[in-house]
Amino acid sequence: MSGAQVVAGGGDFRPRVEKLLTDILGLMGFPARLDLQDATDGSLSVALHFESGAPPGVEPGKRSQVLDSLQFLLNKMLHRPGVERRWVMLGAGAHPEPRPRRDAAAQQQAAAAAPVASVAQVASTPAQQPARAAAPAPAAQPQQRNVRGGQPAQQAAKPAQAPAKSAEADERTLQVEEDPVFREAVRKLAEKSASLGRFYAFAAMKTEDRARVLKAVEGVGGVKVAAEGEGRNRRVVFTPAKPAPMPKRSLLPDDDEDDVDA
Repeated sequence: MSGAQVVAGGGDFRPRVEKLLTDILGLMGFPARLDLQDATDGSLSVALHFESGAPPGVEPGKRSQVLDSLQFLLNKMLHRPGVERRWVMLGAGAHPEPRPRRDAAAQQQAAAAAPVASVAQVASTPAQQPARAAAPAPAAQPQQRNVRGGQPAQQAAKPAQAPAKSAEADERTLQVEEDPVFREAVRKLAEKSASLGRFYAFAAMKTEDRARVLKAVEGVGGVKVAAEGEGRNRRVVFTPAKPAPMPKRSLLPDDDEDDVDA
C-alpha cells in the first residue's frame, strides 16, 4: 500500500461495516438484516433487524448495554491509526436518533448562558447604580422568637430539598418461576468465583432474571452476590470472599486511543 491516508467514509466503508457486523452477530448467534443509511450528523446509521429474536437485554427502539458495547467494539475496529474517523451508530429494529457531539453541546450551553450574562452586565452599569442607591431601605422587621429558648427564628427559608431518587426494587423479594438449567449454571459460576477468587458480573438482564440469579446462589459459600447500579446500568456482581490477583501475563494492554462517543 502507498503512504496515502485511507478515508473511513470512502467507497469501501459501508462494505466493511456490513461485513464486520455480519461476522460479529453471526458469532454471537443472533444474525440480523442490516439497514444502512447516512445520518444527519455525518455518521452512518445502522438498523439491526434480528432474524430470530434479539439478544437478551435488547428491545426494539431502545438503547441497551449490549448495543452500546457492540457499537463501541465496531468503531474501535474501524478507526485504525491514520484513518479519518466516521462514527457508526446502531439501533435495534429502527435507526437510532442522532446524538449531539460534545462540542455542539458546549456551544448550546454557552448560547443558553449568554442572555443571563447580558442581564447581569446591564444590572451592573453605572446608570442603574443611583436608582438602586435611592431606593428606600425596607423597614426592619422585629425578630420573632420561639417559645422554648427565646432565640431568634431563622429569617431565611431553607432551600427546598431535591426529591430523593426512587430506589431500585429489591430483586430478592420478587416471586419468579425457577429455571433448573439457569439455576445450575449460576451456581457453578458462583462456586467458580469463590474457588478462583475472581470477580464476575451479569449485565443487561431483566429484573426477573436478576431475581433468579440472586435466588440461585443462596447457600453458596465464599462469595457475595448482589445487584448494583440503576436503570439499564444495573448488574449482578459476584464478589469472592478471598480475591486473588490476576496473573501479569493475562493483563490487557493499555489502550490510549480516544473513546468512542456512545
